[in-house]
Amino acid sequence: MSEQVLEKEFPGLTSSNYRITSDLTGEYNCIAWAANETDVWWEPDPYDLYFWPPGIQRTYTLDAYINAYGTLGYTTCEDTEYEEDYEKIAIYLDSDETPTHAARQLDSGNWTSKLGSLEDIEHNSLDDIICYEYGSSVVVMKRPK
Repeated sequence: MSEQVLEKEFPGLTSSNYRITSDLTGEYNCIAWAANETDVWWEPDPYDLYFWPPGIQRTYTLDAYINAYGTLGYTTCEDTEYEEDYEKIAIYLDSDETPTHAARQLDSGNWTSKLGSLEDIEHNSLDDIICYEYGSSVVVMKRPK
């Protein structure tokens, strides 16, 4: 997808605050990408069509997503700032507090996001991809590296 289309879909993106880092793919989604998975689509659908960690409730709730990432050692935290000894992820929520997106922090302190079935991008801040579809609030989680 062209930068112009991405910048239209995500008004916070400008040529100076992000870069495309992959080709288009539907192999995985943002929830999987935040978990560092590139060969499976993570989704808590009730029909078991997609991967979801075993034993975690298959619902589109913040608790289910927190518990899913908890299986990888993540715990909630308050700070979005880069910490050298931790990996961080952020779960985006819409106005109903339904999870809509997840991003992972890179060693540079920037963030990486998989935009649905589109490309992966590296972006400077979590605010860069706030939009109607993704919502504007985030819950941050971290785990030791």
